[in-house]
Amino acid sequence: MLQLIAEATGVPVAWGFFGAAVGAGIAALAAGIGIGKIAASATESIARQPECAGDVRGVTIITAAFIEGVCLFAVVVCLLVNGSLGAENVQQLEIDAAAAENK
Repeated sequence: MLQLIAEATGVPVAWGFFGAAVGAGIAALAAGIGIGKIAASATESIARQPECAGDVRGVTIITAAFIEGVCLFAVVVCLLVNGSLGAENVQQLEIDAAAAENK
């Protein structure tokens, strides 16, 4: 199946590994940036109204947990894509390609 996709698109299967790694990196980077902005905003709002510190802290922790959950999901999807393009699949594709050339 992957060989057919690679032949139809003209893109080697090895680019799938690269894409999965880049996707996982972007997901982790975006989560870090998002949580950093949440923390900065929370710190600023607590500095302006110290009496709301407990409420702001709770909302900040919940929001950061949601972002971490989405990031974890994205990284798992990238790893699953990488696993579906595993070495055994690539070796089988090479065997299939060699068999097709010999016909």
